[in-house]
Amino acid sequence: MTDPEDREQQAAVSRLLLYYLNAPIAEGCRLRGVLPAPGGVRIAVHAGDDATGMTFLYEIPNDRVAPAFIPGIMRTVLAGTQYYSSDDISDDMGMTVIRLRPEEITPDPEPEEGRALTVLRALSDPGDDENPFLIGFLMRDGLMRLYVQRPDRPGIIGADIRLTDTSTALIASLATLIEEEQYQHPAPDDPHCDLLVDLTDW
Repeated sequence: MTDPEDREQQAAVSRLLLYYLNAPIAEGCRLRGVLPAPGGVRIAVHAGDDATGMTFLYEIPNDRVAPAFIPGIMRTVLAGTQYYSSDDISDDMGMTVIRLRPEEITPDPEPEEGRALTVLRALSDPGDDENPFLIGFLMRDGLMRLYVQRPDRPGIIGADIRLTDTSTALIASLATLIEEEQYQHPAPDDPHCDLLVDLTDW
């Protein structure tokens, strides 16, 4: 794989799918690998139990879908019976390769845990004088409370976000939003933070 765009896509897909090493990508299906392919990526998924199941390679062309949609595409494909043309089936390394047509697949929405992981990954880099440190989190009833602390100020700030509405803009703006007084109020019900920022309607 020599094309720089292919390398970037492959790396992005590999990072996105790391989470599924610890959790099933779909019921009865476990991620076993992410392999490079010419102009695409192959996702190795083991279906069934370890002893009697089978591993399949699902090939997705790089130029047809952004990496962020691949987990949803895989959940859709693995959730029920799918039919493939014989032209889309081959073998590699003793595994069946299935070439997917992502433009014909509606991705399943990200489960709550996946959306939470997206937010936490975005905020887990060490803070600096302008960006807060993520020092904890708590998920409850569709909400996630982020516990952050600024290196230049005392106290812990709790920031509530709604996982169903989490956007890249919210994640990128978090450092600024926690400073805005209109969102701040005391946190008498949470002994783990000194101030609470409500971003559930942002």
